[in-house]
Amino acid sequence: MIERYRTVRGPGNLEIVIKKSRFIGHIMPVTTEEEAVAFIDEIKKKHWNATHNCSAYMIGERDEIQKQSDDGEPSGTAGKPILEVIKNQKLKNVAIVVTRYFGGIMLGAGGLIRAYTDGAVAAIEAGEAITNVLHREVFVELDYTWLGKVENELRSREVRTGETGFTDKVTLTCLPPDSETEAFIAWITDLTQGQSRITEGQRLYFIEGE
Repeated sequence: MIERYRTVRGPGNLEIVIKKSRFIGHIMPVTTEEEAVAFIDEIKKKHWNATHNCSAYMIGERDEIQKQSDDGEPSGTAGKPILEVIKNQKLKNVAIVVTRYFGGIMLGAGGLIRAYTDGAVAAIEAGEAITNVLHREVFVELDYTWLGKVENELRSREVRTGETGFTDKVTLTCLPPDSETEAFIAWITDLTQGQSRITEGQRLYFIEGE
């Protein structure tokens, strides 16, 4: 799992008009090629009467899956520009469809490239680009006498936390960045003078700054 990557918060769409042609940029976060294809098919079904539904998607930690479609536009004028926008904005795990309703004015190859580029940018704006950061669950079990001190220190350091469990002891769920797990555990051990029981859980992505 990669430490951090840019994607979009959720689905979205935004329409722009270029020389009387309507271009609607649609975007969806996806994790598999099947999800990307299903999203593209859904947009094509919804906009069945559009002149074109051009698309591109890029999926995988190393961008292993990259596909594009001009959907009837001149080769290289639609799908490729959409894919280039995804690459240039360093996004992962997204699918974009730019729907075109022809307005009667020919745009030419250069005009089409610019229009589909703008349509992809509009889609990303609608989906809201975010950065996901990999975190690690760290469970800290300790006596209640430590609770106030540890919670204060966690707040002071702005450590992300999850649920707290209360039994005969208290268990704090801490969520430091995965790359800082070892240092975090050493800090907690020192803070509690070795009187805490620490275990690691799963890795999870959280949106940076939230």
